Amino acid sequence: MIVGVHHIAVGVDDFGKALEFYTKALGFSIESEAEFDNVEKVDQAVGLKQARAKTAMLRAGNVFLELWNYSSPRPRDLRSRACDFGYPHFALQVDDIGYEYERLKKFGMEFVGDIVDFEKKSSAIYGRDPCGNLIEIYEIKNEETPQLDRNKLDLALSNGD
Repeated sequence: MIVGVHHIAVGVDDFGKALEFYTKALGFSIESEAEFDNVEKVDQAVGLKQARAKTAMLRAGNVFLELWNYSSPRPRDLRSRACDFGYPHFALQVDDIGYEYERLKKFGMEFVGDIVDFEKKSSAIYGRDPCGNLIEIYEIKNEETPQLDRNKLDLALSNGD
């Protein structure tokens, strides 16, 4: 039985900068941090040889975000565009997109443009975190659009101010 989405993994080129952004700017909490270097079972699980990395598991409401910073094998830069195959972005549901847009720019997030309003349904804009990963901020403006069930969130994200 699948219980639900546990975590989304994000590869970052600067672990400290990414950890600061995701905790201070986005309000995620650090649940655990680890480092490993050439651990046989880790190599087997991830399909790499002589893997070495730092990792942090962050809590984001009802899902976890896992930051990875590999130093071996040497990572390739495969950051993608919104239309590319794979996992090109994740979205954060927000209550006041204008406020979050301005606040996150102060934390180094670079947006692709101005906020786009989809009439009375929603507003959205994509941007990149300080490590270049694509994140969408998304405000839902009606009850018909699928959205997070706030009654099921046992840990709300803070503003990170």
